[in-house]
Amino acid sequence: MRAWIDGRLLDAPTGPAVALTDHGYTVGDGVFEALKVVGGRVRALEMHLDRLAAGAQTLGLPEPDRDAVRDGIAAVLADQDAPMMRLRVTLTGGPSPLGYTRGEGAGTLSVIATPLAPPAPSAVVATVPWPRNERSAVAGVKTTSYAEQVVAMAEARQRGADEAVFANLAGHLCEGASSNVFYVVDGELRTPSLASGCLPGVTRALVIAWTGAREVDEPIATVLREASEAFLTSTTRDVQHIRRWDGVDLPPGQVTAATAQMWRERENELLDVAR
Repeated sequence: MRAWIDGRLLDAPTGPAVALTDHGYTVGDGVFEALKVVGGRVRALEMHLDRLAAGAQTLGLPEPDRDAVRDGIAAVLADQDAPMMRLRVTLTGGPSPLGYTRGEGAGTLSVIATPLAPPAPSAVVATVPWPRNERSAVAGVKTTSYAEQVVAMAEARQRGADEAVFANLAGHLCEGASSNVFYVVDGELRTPSLASGCLPGVTRALVIAWTGAREVDEPIATVLREASEAFLTSTTRDVQHIRRWDGVDLPPGQVTAATAQMWRERENELLDVAR
């Protein structure tokens, strides 16, 4: 693991680095991105930087300094030879008064790099009982306030699942705790629209662009009843077959296999260097 924060590479990446009054620590006032590195090159860097900036704007945080982010990425990746790595770029409100009022500083910007293992070929998912609020002020924003995901994942794991899936307040399929969800009905590839409150996933956007998947909002009960196959997408999962959902087996299908193959063939188009 290597860590960079506000312009400096840390000698001890797990040592103290952030003020106890940092708003990201005290109230979860921040946004982050998880990026994949393959052979020292970052996948879809500009798309992730765009989403980081959009999330910061929604929260009212200063626009992240893209050059500083690239410097941080270059610093943590220097002399690294792992075949795959995961980057975490985080921007918070910075040191602030205790409470909900943000300080007047520029915020705290950090980059962390850790080795990344290849994703499992398939996953078991469980629908959790807590809905996503598609009308929330932070719906679709990758904030550092992820306690909801932690609780959902604990529930899913207790039920023998690898991922938690949420419906929204309307009862429509929304997303996974750390993924977007695609499914197939009568040969058509579908995924919830952004109006569902789901995260605008980078991998999601690319799969839609490359396959022509249709964005549609449907009751999660209808999806479970009608879907013949399904898969998850995320930066670290790529395209991952869902083999069981709430106890229902979903065998591998042609659409999932074709999408996963397409991803493997086109992933190199997305790789770039930070500097």
